[in-house]
Amino acid sequence: MVRTGLSGMRPQRLLVLLLIASSTAAAFQAPEAVAQQTTRPDMTKGNGANPANDLPDIGTPADQVFTAGEEYGIGSGIVRQLRDEGQILDDPELNDYLQSLGSRLAAQAHDGTLRFHFFIVKDGELNAFALPGGFIGVNAGLVLATASESELAGVLAHEISHVTQRHLARSLAAQAKNATLSTIGMLAAILVGVAAGGGGDAVQGAVAVSQGVALQKRLNYSRANEAEADRVGMGVLASAGFDPNGMGGFFETLSRRTTLGASRVPEFLLTHPVTSNRIAEARERAEQYPPARPVDTVGYTLARERLRVALRPEGHDARELYPDSSGEDLELNAARRYGRALAYTAAGDPGPAIASLRELRDAHPDIIPYHTALAEAQLQAGDNAGARHALDDAMVLFPRNISVTVLYGETLLRTGEAAEAHRVLLDLFNNVPANPTQIRLLGQAASAQGDAPEANYYAAEYLLSLGDLPRAINQLSRALATPSVTPVQEARFTARRTELKEFLPPKLQGYVDRGQPVPESEPGEER
Repeated sequence: MVRTGLSGMRPQRLLVLLLIASSTAAAFQAPEAVAQQTTRPDMTKGNGANPANDLPDIGTPADQVFTAGEEYGIGSGIVRQLRDEGQILDDPELNDYLQSLGSRLAAQAHDGTLRFHFFIVKDGELNAFALPGGFIGVNAGLVLATASESELAGVLAHEISHVTQRHLARSLAAQAKNATLSTIGMLAAILVGVAAGGGGDAVQGAVAVSQGVALQKRLNYSRANEAEADRVGMGVLASAGFDPNGMGGFFETLSRRTTLGASRVPEFLLTHPVTSNRIAEARERAEQYPPARPVDTVGYTLARERLRVALRPEGHDARELYPDSSGEDLELNAARRYGRALAYTAAGDPGPAIASLRELRDAHPDIIPYHTALAEAQLQAGDNAGARHALDDAMVLFPRNISVTVLYGETLLRTGEAAEAHRVLLDLFNNVPANPTQIRLLGQAASAQGDAPEANYYAAEYLLSLGDLPRAINQLSRALATPSVTPVQEARFTARRTELKEFLPPKLQGYVDRGQPVPESEPGEER
C-alpha cells in the first residue's frame, strides 16, 4: 500500500503545497486551461436516456467545506507529495495509456468542466483511490491483477464516480461544516491517509494535536457512497463501450483474495468492502445494459507487459520473466515479444531487443510504444544516431505526443543538439502540463544550450513543483541577477516572482521587497 511521510513535513510546506497547486499548473498551460481546472463543476443530471448513468443533484453541502478550486488544490498538493516521496511511476507511455483510458471514461461522466488526472503508484498491492479535484491513483499491482481492460475500466469508473459525486467533500461537510482554510493542512493529511490506506502512524503523527484519528475513521466512504459509485460507475463503464460485467468480475477477483488471510487482504477491500450482495448487484445491474464484448486494446496489453518488467523484484533479471520465444508468431504474441524486448533492454542486453522491436515497429507503425521502445534500446546500445533517426519518424507520425517528444528531447541532448531539444520540449510543455521530472529536463536543455537565465527559471519552477516556495522565489532572483538576462526575460521572471510572493506569509514577503533571500521559515518559527 502507499505510505506517505506527512508526519515529518513542516506545516508551512504542506500549506504551500495546497496553496500553489493551481499556480504551478499554470506555468506551462494556456490561461483557459487553468480556468477550466479551477471552475466549479456543474453537477447536472443526464439526459434521461440512461437512468443508471444520471447523476443526482447533490446540492451545496460540499461547497460549505471546499470549493471545486480548493479541492483541486488539495488533490494536486497530495499528488506532489506522493511524487516527492517516489511513490508515483513517472513513465510517459504508461501515463499516456492510463490518461487515455481514464479520459474515455470521464467523458461519459456528465461533467464537462472537471479535468481528471490519472497516475500509477509504484506498488504491487491491489489498490486504487480518488483524491479531491479529479486526481485518481491506481497501483501497478491492480493493473496486473485485472483479467481484461473492462475490469480495469470498471475500477476507474467507480473512482471517477466518487469524484463526480464529491463523496469525500460531502463526508467532510457532514463532519466539519465550518471548516476553514486553517484546517486544510490537517484535512489534507487525513485525506492522504485515507487515499493511501494509511491509518496508522503516518496519519496519527500528522494530526497528533487534533482529533484527526477520530475524523479519519469517519472519512471512510459509507455504504451509500459505495453503492452510488457502483451505480453511476456502471453507467459510465457501459456508455464508454466497455463490458459492464467488468466491474462485477473484478469484485469477484478481489473477493477471492480474502481467502489468503487477513494479512493478505488487498488494500482496496479495506476501503471498498466487497460482499456477495455487492457482487450480485453488480451482475444484475450489468444485465440491464446491452451485451458488449470489446476486445482489449493494444495499449492495455502493452501497458501490462511494461508494468511487469518495471515491477520486477530488485536484482531480478527481467529476462527470466520471458523464457525463449524466438519461434513465437509475430501477430499472435506481439505483446509478449514487446515485453521480452523491454526485459532485454532492462538487463543491459539491447541487441536482441533492437531486432525484435524493429520488426514490431515495421509491422505496426501506428503503435507508439514500439517506436519509443526501439529508441530506448538503441540508446542503451550507444547508438544515439539510430535512436534519433527512429524518433525523427515518430515525431512526424505522432506530433506532440508526450512519450515520443520527451524521449526525443533526451536523445537530442545526447547528440549535442541542445537548442533543438529546448525548442521541441518547450513547444510540448506550452501545450500540456509538465511534471517535475520534465521541468528538470527543460532546465537541462536550457543549461546545455548556454541559456543561464532560462535554466535558472526552470530550476525555480522545478522547486515550486516540489512545494518549496521560498527556494523557488530565491531561484527566480538568481535568474534575474544573471548578467545575460534579456529585457523580455526580466519582465517574465519579475512577474512570476511577484505572483508567487503573494503565497508567502506577510513577514516573508518583505524579504522579496527588500531584495533579500527568503528564509525557509518565518523568523522564530520552529523548523
